[in-house]
Amino acid sequence: MSVTVEVQGLEVFGHHGVGEVERRDGQRFLYDVEYDVGEGVLSDRIEDAVDYRLVVAVVERVSGERQFRLLETLAAAVADAIAAELPVERVRVRVRKPEVRLPVEHTAATVERRP
Repeated sequence: MSVTVEVQGLEVFGHHGVGEVERRDGQRFLYDVEYDVGEGVLSDRIEDAVDYRLVVAVVERVSGERQFRLLETLAAAVADAIAAELPVERVRVRVRKPEVRLPVEHTAATVERRP
């Protein structure tokens, strides 16, 4: 048995994008992170869970470490870091770019990883 945990709509300011202005000035990115953990979390002890604050910290760190041109690459880097650093069975990361210059609500990329 596994339990799925979700962190939805995490807003992180980042300097990512194909255009030089996007990378220079930065913009908002929204992260939706879904991860599976073992049934140990049913103990109701934070020590047995993957603390949401750790997930948020990984997303913020990866976003701040370097500039990514593509959402796909950014989503993969975040998913890889979470899978490598936290005791998850599966992680799915969706990165949304709401301030895209197209007549759409947002663009997004989703990556799923298993450690």
